Amino acid sequence: MLIEARGVHKTYRTQDGEVETLKPLDFAIRAGEFVSVVGPSGCGKSTLMKMVAGLLPASGGELSLSGRSVRGPQTNVGIVFQNALLLPWRRVIDNILLQAEIRGMPMAAARERAQQLVDMAGLAGFEKKYPWQLSGGMQQRVAILRALLHDPPVLLMDEPFGALDAMTREKMNLELQRIWMAAGKTVLLITHSIPEAIFLSDRVFVMTERPGRIDAVYDIDLPRPRSLDVMGSERFAALARSLRSHFFAKGSLDAH
Repeated sequence: MLIEARGVHKTYRTQDGEVETLKPLDFAIRAGEFVSVVGPSGCGKSTLMKMVAGLLPASGGELSLSGRSVRGPQTNVGIVFQNALLLPWRRVIDNILLQAEIRGMPMAAARERAQQLVDMAGLAGFEKKYPWQLSGGMQQRVAILRALLHDPPVLLMDEPFGALDAMTREKMNLELQRIWMAAGKTVLLITHSIPEAIFLSDRVFVMTERPGRIDAVYDIDLPRPRSLDVMGSERFAALARSLRSHFFAKGSLDAH
C-alpha cells in the first residue's frame, strides 16, 4: 500500500480547550489508485490531506507514505489547491518551472519534462501566455502540471475545481482522468461534489460531520475510460443515491 493510516486522529488545542477534528481513521490506498473523500464542510477533509502531505502533524496514530512514516513536509507528493495560485508575472512554462527552482532540480531536464507535460495536457502553444490570458480551467491545468513536474508518486488535490463553472468543471474532470491515466499517479481528491467523486474515483471515502470519521467506503465499479455519458447510467445514479443517503440521513447534505 502506498498510503496507510492506522488510528490517525487530529485534535487542536484552543483557548477553550481541546477540539477534536478527526476521530481515529484507518485506511489504505494502493499505488495508482484514485480515491476521493466527500463529506460535510468542516468535517476534516482538508485536514486529512494536509496530514498526508506532512503539512500538519497527526495528534496520534501512524501515517505512512511509500512505507515511511510521515514526519514533516513530504517531498514526494504534488499538491493542487482550489485556487491555481499562479504567479501573474510569470508565463505558463515559468509557473510550472517554479517547482524546479524551489526544489533545486537541474533546469535543463526540468524544462524538458515541463514541455512534455504541457504537450500531454493539451497546452502546447500556451507556454508563453500569462495566467490572465488563460481560462480558469486552463489555469488549473497549469497548477496540476506544476504539481507533477518533480514526478511525485502521489497527487493530493483539495477542491481543485470548486471555483469553476459547471461545464468547465465537467471538462476538467475529463482532463484529470486523462492526465491520471497517462501519468499513472496515485490521487487523493478532496471534493464536495458527489458526481465528481463517482466519475473520477476507484473508491470514495464518505466522512461524517466533525469530528470526522470514515462512515463508508464505496467501490466505483464503472469501466474506464469514462465519458460524461456514464453520469446518465443507472449504475451511476444508484451510487449517487447511496452516497447522498449518508448526508440526508444526518441532515448534513453539503454536496451537489
